[in-house]
Amino acid sequence: MSPKKIKIRQEEKSAAADYLKKAEDNHAEMILALQNKNYNAVGTLAIQRAISSADAICVYEKGIRSISEVHLDVCELLKSLPLPDAKDKSNILKRIIAKKNIIQYERRSIYEKEAHEIAKSANRLYQWVIIVLTK
Repeated sequence: MSPKKIKIRQEEKSAAADYLKKAEDNHAEMILALQNKNYNAVGTLAIQRAISSADAICVYEKGIRSISEVHLDVCELLKSLPLPDAKDKSNILKRIIAKKNIIQYERRSIYEKEAHEIAKSANRLYQWVIIVLTK
């Protein structure tokens, strides 16, 4: 059985900075949403921060990013990077993306504890990306 083909787009390595900027913008708004106890917005912004962070490192390392409609495909792309922690970070991203359905499509709102957890996970992923990109 051949591996699943992920839809990707070629990007210049310099575009990594643009994806980091998006991640930073989402962080700023995520902090405001936390302060305002708008936990659904925190979740949505954390997901976007994590995906933008993953896009940044994939572009930086391989010159590609996922353009698949299946958000979990970016996890596979992240896992494929030739970096020691790529598999662990891919698993963190999977857990973040797994919350997307609850946050954006289900009736119930996410709880304060869930919002803090997803924000913390997105921040850890972002920090790892920053460390790799500044080596």
